Amino acid sequence: MTDVFPRAAKIWLIVAWAALFALPWYGLGGIPRGVPPWPAAVQAVWGGRIWLIPLFLGLLPATWAVVGRARPRLLVAAATATIVWTLVEGFAIIHDGWGSDALAGWFAGPAPTQPALGWGALVFLAAMLMLIANGLARQGVCRGDVFVTGAILVVVSLIALFVIYPALCIFVSAVKDNEGGFAPELFTAKLLGRPIWSLDCLVGGGACGTAWNTVAVATVVGVVTTLLGLAFALLALRTRVPMKPLIGLLSVLPIITPPFVIGLALILLFGRSGAVTIFVADLFDLPRTRWIYGVTGITIAQVLAFTPISFLVMIGVLQGVAPSLEEAAETLRAGRWRTFRTITWPLIRPGLANAFLIAFIESMADFANPLMIGGNFTVLSTDIFFAVVGTTHDQGRAAVLAIVLLTFTLTAFQAQRAWVGRRGYATMGGKGAAGRATELPGTLKALCYGLALPYLALTVAVYGTIMVGGFVESVGRDNTPTLRHLVTAFSIEKGVGGWFLSGSAWNSLLTTFEIALIAMPFTAAIGIVVAWLLDRQRFAGRQAFEFLAMMSFAIPGTVIGVSYILAFNVPPFALTGTGAIIAIAFAFRNMPVGIRAGIANLAQIDRSLDEASLTLGARSLRTLVLVLLPLMRPAVTTALVYSFVRAVTAVSAVIFLVTGEYQLATVYIVGRADVGDYGVAIVYSAMMIVLMLSILLVIRLGVGLHRPGARPVRGEAALPSATMVQP
Repeated sequence: MTDVFPRAAKIWLIVAWAALFALPWYGLGGIPRGVPPWPAAVQAVWGGRIWLIPLFLGLLPATWAVVGRARPRLLVAAATATIVWTLVEGFAIIHDGWGSDALAGWFAGPAPTQPALGWGALVFLAAMLMLIANGLARQGVCRGDVFVTGAILVVVSLIALFVIYPALCIFVSAVKDNEGGFAPELFTAKLLGRPIWSLDCLVGGGACGTAWNTVAVATVVGVVTTLLGLAFALLALRTRVPMKPLIGLLSVLPIITPPFVIGLALILLFGRSGAVTIFVADLFDLPRTRWIYGVTGITIAQVLAFTPISFLVMIGVLQGVAPSLEEAAETLRAGRWRTFRTITWPLIRPGLANAFLIAFIESMADFANPLMIGGNFTVLSTDIFFAVVGTTHDQGRAAVLAIVLLTFTLTAFQAQRAWVGRRGYATMGGKGAAGRATELPGTLKALCYGLALPYLALTVAVYGTIMVGGFVESVGRDNTPTLRHLVTAFSIEKGVGGWFLSGSAWNSLLTTFEIALIAMPFTAAIGIVVAWLLDRQRFAGRQAFEFLAMMSFAIPGTVIGVSYILAFNVPPFALTGTGAIIAIAFAFRNMPVGIRAGIANLAQIDRSLDEASLTLGARSLRTLVLVLLPLMRPAVTTALVYSFVRAVTAVSAVIFLVTGEYQLATVYIVGRADVGDYGVAIVYSAMMIVLMLSILLVIRLGVGLHRPGARPVRGEAALPSATMVQP
C-alpha cells in the first residue's frame, strides 16, 4: 500500500471545495423571498451566517490529510466532524429562528434564521461521506475496499435520512399531548388500552381489539396466498397445463391494479346492491345482506391482491432449482413424489418463508382494501389513517398504533429467519443449469388445480367488472353501454393552438408515470447493492444494517406519509410540495423487495465465481458489474417491475404528499370513488392496467428472464409473470 491516497479521494476533495464556493447552499425545496442563491462561502462572509465558517475550518485538515502523505485517521475525524456540524447547525437554526426553546433561552437578542439546505449542502455532505470511506478503507476496513466501505456508508446515510429520521419524528408524538407537551402517561394509556388489545370477541361476544384483528387477518392472508402462489408456480413450471399465458396474466393482474379497486369491484359484485347479490336474491328469493363487508371482504380482497406476489416469489425460486438435481434423483430411481419431497421442497423453503413474510406484512400495512370494504371491522392501518385525518386528529394515537404494527412485522421477520436457518441453498455454478424439470406427481397436481381454479374464476369475475364497469352507466343497475366515463377522464380535443389533453385524468396519469419511472431505477439499484452487501460482504454491524434496510417495509404507508410531512416540511430538509419527496417515498418504501429478490438470487450463485474474479485481480465493483449482475437478471427485473408497479398503484404512503401540481392517479381515483363517481374511477383503473401491462412487456424484453444455460419446460417462455421474480 502506498503512502498517498488514490486519485478518487482527491477528486472528492475538489468536489467538496467546489460545493462550498460554487453551488447554492440553500433552497432545495425553494428559496424564500429575500434569500439569494449564494454558495456557502458568500453566505458566511456577506450573508452574515457565520455558523457556516466551521465548514471551511473542518475541510482544511481534511485537505492536509489527503494531499501529500496519507493521514487516514485525520481525514476520517475531520470529515466526520464537518458532517456533524452541518447537521447540528441545520437543526439548531431553522426558518423562523432557533430550532428549540432551550437554544432560545441560552442566546439573547434576535434569533438567526436560515432556509433549508440546498444542492451545495447535499453535494458537500456526499463528498465528505466519500472521504470518510477512503479514510476507513485506508485503515483496512472492509479489507481496504473503498467501494464496499462507501456503499455501506451511503446506504446507511440514506436510510437514516429517509427511514429512521421520519419515523422518529412521528414516534416522538407518541409521548406528547395534542398541545405538544411531554405526556408519557398518555402514551402508556394508549398503548395498553382496550381498543388495541381487547379480547371481548372470544369471551363476551363483543369486538376484538384492533391489534388482534390485524394479526388474524394477516395470518390467514399470508397462509392462503403462500399456498396459492406455490400452486400457481408449480402448475406454470412443472406441468404441461394449457393456456399458461392466461394463467400468468390473470395471476399478475391484481398486482398492477390499485388495491382499493379490487375492493370496489367486490362491492359492485357482492354488495347489497351488487350484480351477483341481486341475481342470487331474485333467483332463490333470498334477502340481500351486507356479508361482504368486514373481515370476509377484507380477506378476499387481500388474497386477490397479494397472491400474485407469492406467485412471483415462487416462480423465481423454482426457476432457481437446477433441473439436473431432479434428473439425478430420477436416474437413481426416485419417483416423482420422492423427488419433490427430498429435492425440490428443501430448495424452495426460503421462497415459502419470503412469500409468507411479504404477504403478512402487506396485509398488515394495507389500508386501501379495509378502508373500502372493511365496514365496522377495524385494523391497525385504517386506525392509523383515521387517527391522523379524522376529527380527533390524534397523532399520538397514530404513533402508538404504528409502534404496535412495527412490533408485529419485525416479529414476523425474525420468525422467517429462524425458519430458514443457516442452511445453504446454492444451486448455480458457472456452467449453467442444464436439464428439464420434473413434472408434478398426480396427487399434488390435482391439489394445485383445486386451489388455483376457484381463485382464477373469482379473478375473472373481478376483472370483468373492472374492464366492463367503466363502459356502462352503472354496473348491476343500469348496464346501458356508454363512453361517457372514458370521455370525462381521457378526452382529447382540438383547440385554437392544436390538439390538447382535455380529460380530467390526464394530468394525474402523466405525473404518476413520470415519478414512478424516476423512482424505479434508483429503487432497483439500491436494493441490489444492499442485497450484495448483505450476502457477499462481512462487516461489523451487519445484522443492524440488515434490520435498517428492511425497516421501511415494516412501516405502514400511512405512517410513512405523515412522518414525511413532519420531517421534510421545515428545515434543514424541506421537500414537501415537490415531486422529489414522492419519488423518495416510493423508492424507500419499495426498496426491501429488491433486497429480498437480490438475496434470494445471490443465494443460488456459488461464491466461487466471486472468488475467481477477485483472484484474477478484479475489485469488488468490477466483480459485481461483470460477473454477478448478468446472473442476477431475475432479481433486477423483480426490483424494476415491482418498484414501478407499486409506485403507480400506491396510495397510503403518498396520499398526504400530493399537491395540485403533483396529483397522482390513485389519489384521483380515490377522490372520484369518494364522491360516488364509480364509472370514472373504474375506467381510469382499466386504462392503468392496460398501460402497465404494456410497460411490463417492454421491461421483460429489455432485461431478460432466465438464468444462463437453463432450458424452460414447454410453455414456460410464454409466461409474462415469470419476469417478475420475487425473493
